[in-house]
Amino acid sequence: MAWEQGCFDQIVADVFGFHAVQIGFPQLNTLNENRMPLQALLIHSNDNRSHAARFNWHLIQGDSAELPFASESLDLIVLPHVLEFATDPHQILREVDRVLRPEGRLIISGFNPASLWGARQYLSRLIGTPYLPRDGQFISLIRIKDWLELLNFSLDRGHFGCYKFPLQGESVMRKMNFLEKMGNRWWPIFGAVFLVSAIKRQQGMRMVSAATLARIPAIKQLNPATERSNLQKQLKHSNSD
Repeated sequence: MAWEQGCFDQIVADVFGFHAVQIGFPQLNTLNENRMPLQALLIHSNDNRSHAARFNWHLIQGDSAELPFASESLDLIVLPHVLEFATDPHQILREVDRVLRPEGRLIISGFNPASLWGARQYLSRLIGTPYLPRDGQFISLIRIKDWLELLNFSLDRGHFGCYKFPLQGESVMRKMNFLEKMGNRWWPIFGAVFLVSAIKRQQGMRMVSAATLARIPAIKQLNPATERSNLQKQLKHSNSD
């Protein structure tokens, strides 16, 4: 959580607008360093309200699959570990796309299945108590990128972190702090947690087919002196007849 808090603080600090919303996970204030005037937390019915009471933001109870916001009304949405615990993550992303303004920012965090934590989670489901919450279906960053590109989001930045071994005990975890620098340098994509930031793009106009160019016929230039001479010759010829 400490690692994620630092990453969120860094990413949201330069996101500007008026309305920012964090969906779920009230234990963490992902909007702490953001300066938007209105910050809200959407909590689910099973979320602990005591965690949310520690922070100064507006509380809204609702369903992440049916967001209670008007279309194109939000500038920033944060999904901390929301998609991996949702029954229909595609529907959540569709709702986010609906309520987010063009050029608005979406930030997602999740557990990386391609990590030591993900490997232990998979094995512990078979032989014992899971290391992480049992009901989480961890989604790879590659799949999330594909979903975002289908919704016309462009990726802005991403982070991997938490390279420590999946062991119990805070003191044991502190002794493995040296693995963070090593992981960032030697095996960055195998961090236990990832964060990705994406921007909603507005589709512009484009040419459906090539435009056909029609050449305008040139107009013959008139010469008044020549026309007057021809007219006089015609009159003399008619008088002689």
